[in-house]
Amino acid sequence: MLTKLFLLALIAVVLCLTPPARGQTRPNLPDGPGREAVATYCSGCHGLNRVMNSGYPQAYWHTAVRMMLNFEVPIPPDQINLVTDYLAKNFPEKPKPVANIIPGPARIDIREWQVPIPGSRPHDPLATRDGAIWYTGQMTNRLGRVDPKSGQIREYPLKTPLTAPHGLVEDKSGNIWYTGNNQALVGKLDPKTGAVTEYKMPDPKARDPHSLAFDQSGILWFTLQQSNMIGRLDPTTGDIKLLTAPMPRSRPYGVMVSSKGIPFVALFGTNKIARIDPKTMEIREYALPDPKARPRRLALTGDDIVWYSDFPRGHLGRLDPATGQVTEWQSPGGPRSEPYGIVASKGVIWYSESGTKPNTVVRFDPKTQNFQTWVIPSGGYIVRKMDVTPGGNPVLATSTVNGVALVEVK
Repeated sequence: MLTKLFLLALIAVVLCLTPPARGQTRPNLPDGPGREAVATYCSGCHGLNRVMNSGYPQAYWHTAVRMMLNFEVPIPPDQINLVTDYLAKNFPEKPKPVANIIPGPARIDIREWQVPIPGSRPHDPLATRDGAIWYTGQMTNRLGRVDPKSGQIREYPLKTPLTAPHGLVEDKSGNIWYTGNNQALVGKLDPKTGAVTEYKMPDPKARDPHSLAFDQSGILWFTLQQSNMIGRLDPTTGDIKLLTAPMPRSRPYGVMVSSKGIPFVALFGTNKIARIDPKTMEIREYALPDPKARPRRLALTGDDIVWYSDFPRGHLGRLDPATGQVTEWQSPGGPRSEPYGIVASKGVIWYSESGTKPNTVVRFDPKTQNFQTWVIPSGGYIVRKMDVTPGGNPVLATSTVNGVALVEVK
């Protein structure tokens, strides 16, 4: 059965097309063809107020409906276009800040590929050692692999239905590990055979496995955003240990491991970044200066400096864990630019602005403190995560336009 908690937490701005609960109060939708269909199918999980407060272009509403269909929501085929057209007409895209294009010394090419199934919602990308780009087909229950040389795409079905794969990471043997948002599991895919191994959470309260990273000893660290937990998995034994973040609803989100094997976690529900002792699993928190800060994703440079994207304030931030000193820069797109995916490559910080139109790829040089920006050709429309190839080229997944991209740095 479709998990309502998962949908509310995972895709709060996306339709959840299920029949309304008995006795639920319906707000007054605008008149027009499709009104009754939307009232019937779009009110079960989150209510119609969320739909009425949303605003997206036609292509986004189309993708939203396709995502729900991929997630086995039974909207009748003859109602799909009716629902989509009604939503697009009555709840159009809201104004967004225009992308601020800043010239600079770097030259790049951005190559993009469309994934095979509409509404897949590629969430996290992964650049593997063999040169491939992987992605999580979150709404199709698949992992995908793109060969940038040939453009060939292969998808691997997962074992448990409605897993909703989210994060991705590669181990030393070339296996692909992922988090299963909706089924409270961590999974491992062997690309050679397609075999999938699943590790279920030992605690029923442990929901929403989110992002993950290996340390140097092969231990897998992962976050559980909606459960306010951080996990540790030993692949040799399958043993999972869980710890709860000190502050309620701190929403552990992005996770990275330093060169010394220390995991750092962005606490998206508060203005803090957590550091975990890998031996004792004790948590130390670093408070960011602005109480409105909400770090979402992390990147680490070779000197173990922590960089973060502050999503609601539109800032790029730098934390020195040795001193606790924090430095911040306003992102080129302004306070509503919504920085999101972020990576470090050869001492340079790359990240995405998911709130501008179009979305941008941003380059920041810590030595000169200068920004340079480029438009994502497809528009991007919410790049939630970035990774980087062994050669230093960022990769990204463009969720709503159903694609994967490679940024080739010349």
